[in-house]
Amino acid sequence: MTIKDLEKAALEIRINLLTLCNRESIHIGGDLSVADVMTVLWLKYMNYDPKNINAEDRDRFVLSKGHASAVTSFCQAMIGCFLAEDVINEYATDEGRFSMHSCNLVNPYVEVSTGSLGHGMPVACGMAAALRLKGNKKSRVYTVMGDGEQSEGSIYEAAINAVNYKLGNLVAIVDNNGLEADGKIEDITGLGNIADKYRTFGWNVIEIDGNNIEEIVGAFDALPGADSDVPTCIVSHTVKGKGVSFMENNPCYHAGKVSDDELKEAISALKDQYVKRWGHE
Repeated sequence: MTIKDLEKAALEIRINLLTLCNRESIHIGGDLSVADVMTVLWLKYMNYDPKNINAEDRDRFVLSKGHASAVTSFCQAMIGCFLAEDVINEYATDEGRFSMHSCNLVNPYVEVSTGSLGHGMPVACGMAAALRLKGNKKSRVYTVMGDGEQSEGSIYEAAINAVNYKLGNLVAIVDNNGLEADGKIEDITGLGNIADKYRTFGWNVIEIDGNNIEEIVGAFDALPGADSDVPTCIVSHTVKGKGVSFMENNPCYHAGKVSDDELKEAISALKDQYVKRWGHE
């Protein structure tokens, strides 16, 4: 896919997120910040066939940042797992496959149920180790984490083990938007430089503007082979609520709903941004 194709897909995913947020409460701020990275990963780089979801040579995806379930579902809809309308219509219903956190008991396209922060990274580490034990040198395990989540000790236990066991098939992506539910990360947990922490553990670290599609593509293109010995951490510097001016860097939009007027304003602004860059929709 071209950069233009990916940006158009990211626009559509953002519109779907806002449409859903008009109906149900979702973690809209974090969904919007990670939307670009998720779009590029799922539409261009993930080796994943919706018609053969148990293929042994598939890439695995673990959403450690469990609150980003909506954007994950809309990305999966883009590659044909189901329809975007299914996500919107079934979300938070008793018989639905989609909710605030991804659950593989009701949705077979979810590799691992997540929600409790700090759990996805260790699971992904275990998956990567299992693939190595099976002799699989082609598949990767991708996990997406939040920056607030980096205060969990289980993250760093996994990070140390990934280096020790030479899990170059593991790619961890940190959505570094600088905010969590209660405010700024630096004021609440004082994490400091996340990229330097992973470098200290011995990871290959790539830092990017996570809301720049070209930089995201460059980062994935620069990944070492899945058969390499060093795991990679992509620290994706993003803006929470990206693309919607009244949401950007606003902790009030960590989670919740948008009104009809806010929905119209947000979608109009997103379309205008795309038209200014490409000249037309």
